[in-house]
Amino acid sequence: MNRGERMTKLLSLIGQKVIIRPIEEADLKTFWTYIYGTENPEWKKWDAPYFPLVFKEFENFKKTFIPKPTDGAIPRMAIEADGKLIGSVSYYWEHKESNWLEAGIAIYDPEYWNGGYGTEALTLWVDYLFSSMPLVRVGITTWSGNKRMMRAAEKIGMKLEGRMRKCRYHNGEYYDSIRMGVLREEWNGMEWSGMS
Repeated sequence: MNRGERMTKLLSLIGQKVIIRPIEEADLKTFWTYIYGTENPEWKKWDAPYFPLVFKEFENFKKTFIPKPTDGAIPRMAIEADGKLIGSVSYYWEHKESNWLEAGIAIYDPEYWNGGYGTEALTLWVDYLFSSMPLVRVGITTWSGNKRMMRAAEKIGMKLEGRMRKCRYHNGEYYDSIRMGVLREEWNGMEWSGMS
């Protein structure tokens, strides 16, 4: 086992359905294909479709997709299920000075939608973020058209914290922008059965 494999094994978050692990160079072509390999990819219909997907050549993509660990946590990791790369989790700072962090998740492979994979990945990811940084809250931002994301967030204990009405316009319709979050004390008070 080489150093990279040892690091990946050490940093893997293991659930019953998914494994979250650092992104490796060998993953980049698969990620690029999921994201840019087809015109109008299915996942983009749910992941902020009101923002255009700006194409990146593979060479440019691979320079930025594997982030350097900062702030005590890795900003983006791979989601694996059944030995297959299916998506990624990430975080970004809404306002770092006040520890306002937002989590993100994308399951690119539609075969893994509606099976609990995203909910388990989000659970593992939020737990990792709380255990890696001195955060008081972890949140997500989505839109009212993405019912699956809202359900997954609710299942893991996130509460609706904000609804900006009719501020997302997509395919001739207005949708709400949704903010959900969970506080550290709420998270620590929950029991997560079945997770290893």
